[in-house]
Amino acid sequence: MIIFSTNFGDIEIELDMETTPVTAKNFLKYCEDGFYDNTIFHRVIDGFMIQGGGFTPEMREKDTREPIVNEANRGLKNVTGSIAMARTDAPHSATAQFFINLEDNDFLDHFATTNRGWGYCVFGKVTAGMDVVNAIAKVKTGSKFGHDDVPKDAVIVEKVTIK
Repeated sequence: MIIFSTNFGDIEIELDMETTPVTAKNFLKYCEDGFYDNTIFHRVIDGFMIQGGGFTPEMREKDTREPIVNEANRGLKNVTGSIAMARTDAPHSATAQFFINLEDNDFLDHFATTNRGWGYCVFGKVTAGMDVVNAIAKVKTGSKFGHDDVPKDAVIVEKVTIK
């Protein structure tokens, strides 16, 4: 279990090491390395998802390891409370950024081995703290340093604990 201690409260995450081993191990390694400590949820869209794992509170992008293979074709679905890897338009470009689904977002699921169809790899789920996730979803957002949907007041992952 992973605990994200935020300035809104704790979010507990259970990883699916069996179904998505590459993705779960990648995320766990970032957690073990303290990478997510003092990062922010930099993209918040109520009714869709909250995204973090890449920026400091000053909106400086953090350096990451190499991208990983996309395991979205392993059958896990982007349902409410699932955690998935964020990526660019390239299917196999995920590094450290992740998002937590606020709704069932089946349009993000894998449906074909094409650039458009690869989808976004779910690798775990929130097991406690969805109230915290939903509170984060309600923050006021705006544009900052060329990014949209950025919380006006920083939503900070203060510390990550592995149990």
